[in-house]
Amino acid sequence: MHEKTLAQLSQALHSKTISSVELTEHYLKRIEQFDGALNSFITVAPELALTQAKAADQRLADGTATALTGIPLAHKDLFCTQGLRTSCGSKMLDNFVAPYESTVTARFIEAGAVTLGKTNMDEFAMGSSTESSFYGPTRNPWNTEHVPGGSSGGSAAAVAARLCAAATGTDTGGSIRQPAGFTALTGLKPTYGRVSRWGMIAYASSLDQGGPMARTAEDCALMMQVMAGFDSQDSTSVDQPVADYSAGLNDSLKGLRIGLPKEYFASGLDAATADAIQAAVKQFQALGAEVKEISLPNAGLAIPAYYVIAPAEASSNLSRFDGVRFGYRCEHPADLTDLYKRSRGEGFGAEVKRRIMVGAYALSAGYYDAYYLQAQKIRRLIKNDFMAAYEQVDVILCPTSPTPAFKIGEKIDDPVSLYLTDIYTITANLAGVPGIALPAGFANGLPLGMQLLGPYFSEARLLNIAHQYQQVTDWHSRTPAGY
Repeated sequence: MHEKTLAQLSQALHSKTISSVELTEHYLKRIEQFDGALNSFITVAPELALTQAKAADQRLADGTATALTGIPLAHKDLFCTQGLRTSCGSKMLDNFVAPYESTVTARFIEAGAVTLGKTNMDEFAMGSSTESSFYGPTRNPWNTEHVPGGSSGGSAAAVAARLCAAATGTDTGGSIRQPAGFTALTGLKPTYGRVSRWGMIAYASSLDQGGPMARTAEDCALMMQVMAGFDSQDSTSVDQPVADYSAGLNDSLKGLRIGLPKEYFASGLDAATADAIQAAVKQFQALGAEVKEISLPNAGLAIPAYYVIAPAEASSNLSRFDGVRFGYRCEHPADLTDLYKRSRGEGFGAEVKRRIMVGAYALSAGYYDAYYLQAQKIRRLIKNDFMAAYEQVDVILCPTSPTPAFKIGEKIDDPVSLYLTDIYTITANLAGVPGIALPAGFANGLPLGMQLLGPYFSEARLLNIAHQYQQVTDWHSRTPAGY
């Protein structure tokens, strides 16, 4: 059963070939069997999952089921789930059980999907490898000596190892697309505002965006149909109609204009990844697309701008976790100052502390103009680059990361080296445009990823392009050995 895609499982459930209870029990057994080696889940919820599965079977029987009814999913552990722990990968929220449901998870529950549990992640989504989690690193099922990417590495590993049909992730600087690339999955970062952020624990509010992680573009389309839409509880949610994401999957790519940004194919790009992208370009040309070189002249400024803006927002968002109002509280504080210092000192990990300090510095009096204001100006330039590019082409094609998945521990002591793994993904977050990552090949047994970036609200077109590519390639259908 676990070899089927989400779309195939949906057909099997609706045709009564299998029941949701059978499917859920199957995935729970796989989690028990394999997750000890991967550490992709922080919390597994068998009782909740089986209760939801029984309800799903009833909906399937009485004819009120949706495409996702009965499908076992996993959710990144920063989506608040009522009655189920939401830790955000941090000691600070180790015992936090939300009294409410995030909009995204609530919509999946309303659609009849099953929640298997909550997946591991970099602490407060700050990382590119899922090594900064309080609960230990997640391992890549393609090679357990390597990282699965981050910060949605738990979701990526769980889907890649077939421990769930699909999963949710969030993308602040590439945290859906980079792990999707490292694990041969398809992951979509929607346009900022397309998916509600209500009930997501915030890292950098102007950049965070939830999205689907699945095996195919077709599966991501089914997920997006549930996730997307206006939410009055989120002031950044966009009030405009949701497209039918599955309707155009089979549209022709003839005449599609694809741009290759020359800045993304310079030094630093792994040779095997570059070769995989060029092979994909030929596939797209064979499907009728036209390819031309374009320029995103300010792309090189994205990393420094991002690592001012994101920590600045993080220092503000995380100020609420002080041991008094929210979060971990130290034992036996000597006084109020000691309570604040030790609660935050003991509750946060090293990477979170680093970004809070960087952000507080960038926002401090005398430095705001020099750093934060300049970074915001660069952000506008990057957005302008994208708008100019989309006057020439329909979508932009580029790698998701400079190299395949690196080894656990290889970059953890070199934060700048780790930050550079997001060099191709961060610009989309700064500009707010959507992007989809999909597998494009393998090197030494490890997946290679590419991404397509489109204009605002072009998710349906991106899914169509990715689906057409997946009809003529088989990278997305391969399974890690042993799973």
